[in-house]
Order: sequence, then structure tokens, then C-alpha cells
Amino acid sequence: MATLTPGFREILPPWLARQPWYAGTGVPVLRPVGAFRLEDPAGEVGMETHLITDGSAVYQLPMTYRGAPLADGALIATAGHSELGQRWIYDAESDPVWRAGLLRLVRDGGEAGTGEIRVRGVPLSPMPDPATIELIRVLAAGDAEVPGMVVGTWQPSVTGPLAVIRAG
Repeated sequence: MATLTPGFREILPPWLARQPWYAGTGVPVLRPVGAFRLEDPAGEVGMETHLITDGSAVYQLPMTYRGAPLADGALIATAGHSELGQRWIYDAESDPVWRAGLLRLVRDGGEAGTGEIRVRGVPLSPMPDPATIELIRVLAAGDAEVPGMVVGTWQPSVTGPLAVIRAG
């Protein structure tokens, strides 16, 4: 099994504490809720979204992993991957490959994840061009589904929106 050094337990708490949407105070102690992956058709960029909790809220942290720096990317950290070498880990919201993957999930009505996390895109037609992704960082349960929404299920029976695609 591949390892990342430093690992997420070291990388994510101080990064999360600096985010304007973090609802807590200080550096949190985090517990994983689950994760899902999107695929890069070119196979160059790793894309994972982690759902984590500090005990009071569930946060969505989409990340991309690259073998070289991304110009204008929002860098979370660099780390050594036991099989792939040096990785640059970005807040995926700043990565065009992730953005394309999420738009593809909605366009195709696709699904991602297994087990504890299941995600699906609610198709939107026509897909706006340009499109804006409204990423929901602090998750909450919700039943309403609208075209252009990414819906997730976690803990094991909580369902709610993860993102909404809008024109613009």
C-alpha cells in the first residue's frame, strides 16, 4: 500500500484551521468520514475528495495530486509518495482538471465513491458555458435535488448537496 509523507493527519488540521469557512477555533482534531475519487482521463492528476469531521461539523476537502507545480494553484502542501515521488497537493477548487471532472460528473449524471460515501451528479441540460461551481465546504443534510447538483450520501444515511453548477 502506498504511503504519503507527511500524511493527511499532519497536513490537513493546520490547513483547515486557516480557511475562512472553517467553523471551529484553533487547530482541529480531525476524523475521516470517507472519501471518493474522480478520474482524470489523461491519468496525470489524482483527484480525491475527503469528508472529515472535527466532531461538530462535516467538511468537504477536494484535493488534487500532481507530479509538478500548478501555476496559480492553491497549494495545500507537498509530500513524498512512496511510489510516485514528490507530489504537490492542491485545494482542488483551484485545479482545472478537477473542475472538468466535476462538470463531467454532472453532465453525464455519473456516480463516484463506494461504501461509506456515494456521490452522483444530477444532470443539467444544457450545461452552461462558462459554468461556475459552487462548492459546499461545510456539509448539511438536505433532500432537495436540482439539475446541476452533486449529491452525496455519508454517515451512512445522511444525504445532502456537495456542489451546484451555475451559469457564469
